[in-house]
Amino acid sequence: MVGASVLLFALALDGGISRLDGALMLGLFVAYTVFLIRQSRNETQSIKEEYAAEFGQPQESGWDRHWAMQIVLIVAGLGLLVLGAHWLVDAAVSFARTMGLSEMVIGLTIVAAGTSLPEVATSVVATLRGERDIAVGNVIGSNTFNILGVLGVSGLVAPTALPVAPAMLSFDLLVMLAVAFACLPIFFSGYAINRWEGALFLFYYVAYTAFLLLAAQQHDALTTYGAVMTTVVLPLTAITLAVIAWRQWRLNRAERAR
Repeated sequence: MVGASVLLFALALDGGISRLDGALMLGLFVAYTVFLIRQSRNETQSIKEEYAAEFGQPQESGWDRHWAMQIVLIVAGLGLLVLGAHWLVDAAVSFARTMGLSEMVIGLTIVAAGTSLPEVATSVVATLRGERDIAVGNVIGSNTFNILGVLGVSGLVAPTALPVAPAMLSFDLLVMLAVAFACLPIFFSGYAINRWEGALFLFYYVAYTAFLLLAAQQHDALTTYGAVMTTVVLPLTAITLAVIAWRQWRLNRAERAR
């Protein structure tokens, strides 16, 4: 995911995503998918037994045990998720346009949140059911697919290069990179996401959305808000993540020394 984010930023520096860029991203997405499938098939039986011992065997009910019924449920569930997200996005975009928001702001906020609702629903359900690997994998896989797959196909079929606004290059893509890199120390520390770390991510998403809305309205509080975020909140977060990564690195080093 980090690599795909860096690649997108590099390809967008010329102000657009061309067909060649799209072909490159789509090719990398296909290669990544093939790698995942091969890696899964090479999984040893001991790893499967270890996973079953920790998380237990999946519970099977009577009426949906057959693979055909499971496929029907998957297709129907995905269809309803997409339909619900489509309705939400259409209604939200119409509402946002009446408020005078630009298409870029709409895309970065309402459309992005609406199209991510299937990931939210899937991750929440997986977490509540104890399948937390699915919750994390769903998010990481979705981010990678959106960058390499969605933008790859869009850039490949578009008659002209997909434009990347200068404001997106100077701010939004940098935020995307920062969030991707922030995942590394959080995932690395204990190989788990704690509640406060989840709350931290959620807080920054709300703060980012608030900044976009203030900027779109040219609100008087924009300057103060941006100054507080860049001089206080962001540096404190960076220091906290660095300390977490350092402590975990020392802990792992001590364990290997034993």
